[in-house]
Amino acid sequence: MNTVNYLRISLIDRCNFRCSYCMPEAEELAYLQSQETLTDTELLYLVRGVFVPLGINRFRLTGGEPLLRRGVVSLVEQLVQTPGVMDVSLTTNGYLLEHMAADLYQAGLRRINISLDSLEAQTFRKITGRDQWQRVWAGIERAHQAGFDPLKLNVVILPGVNDHEVVNLAALTLERAWHVRFIEFMPIGNTGYFDQVGWVSSEQIRAQLRAHFGLTTGACFGNGPAEVFQLPGAKGTVGFISQMSECFCDRCNRVRLSADGLLRPCLLNESGQVDLKTLLRTGVRTELIQQQVTDLLVLKQDIHFKERDRGHSTGAYARTMSQIGG
Repeated sequence: MNTVNYLRISLIDRCNFRCSYCMPEAEELAYLQSQETLTDTELLYLVRGVFVPLGINRFRLTGGEPLLRRGVVSLVEQLVQTPGVMDVSLTTNGYLLEHMAADLYQAGLRRINISLDSLEAQTFRKITGRDQWQRVWAGIERAHQAGFDPLKLNVVILPGVNDHEVVNLAALTLERAWHVRFIEFMPIGNTGYFDQVGWVSSEQIRAQLRAHFGLTTGACFGNGPAEVFQLPGAKGTVGFISQMSECFCDRCNRVRLSADGLLRPCLLNESGQVDLKTLLRTGVRTELIQQQVTDLLVLKQDIHFKERDRGHSTGAYARTMSQIGG
């Protein structure tokens, strides 16, 4: 079991897209009110007083769409400058990047992941519910120009929707030092759509790429769950995050903090989660908060995706992906 040193922080549960694999299509979500969300002061207190002292020193900012959070550039700057923080990264849908990429880079951010599930405007609209492919692509280009090099592009492949684009998406790595990550579709908060369309395994995608390009033999494992390959002669890499078909729990090094302060040990399981917001706002001492987080990290070792009970009352799927900050 890996040492847990990585925290994904959801800054906001709202998003300006409505991606089919992330949110229920027909339901209106009950978004958090501003007073229900951890403030910048509270987040920085937790990072400096709880997480860094416990050895958690790598942080990824997620959402919803994190760039919708007011003052996000300032928050990034303060996180980057915090003693003991080794890495700060951010995952975005790219919609606001055209105007924010330079400021984020200036604030000290160096790593960014951008969701890009299609190179076709019509397919992009079908997946995201928004006709904004051109704006997202402009944001990707602006981020690259600002200095984010390499970029990471996150791709969820949906059968019958964008699975015909695997080769073209992987080809983005040939002439650019970009990393394309294919992520298996998961049934979190959208089980109806998952049951309707199904999912494409990483091995199916790898088979397409082997047939078209070839892949480098073997794989390397980075700091996260991706299995990484390279197309022959490519400047970038292709990776596969295979949470459905190839369980990687034994090398998981992360926990997740929701926008309303719930620390959960696993994307797929809420067992033992800690309500940090309530602890903070009721004046619980820092060392006691540290102890509860430590207990959660110990519990994490016993949580395993393939052993979970999907219908358990703990509500493993009680929130959508956008609400968890997956």
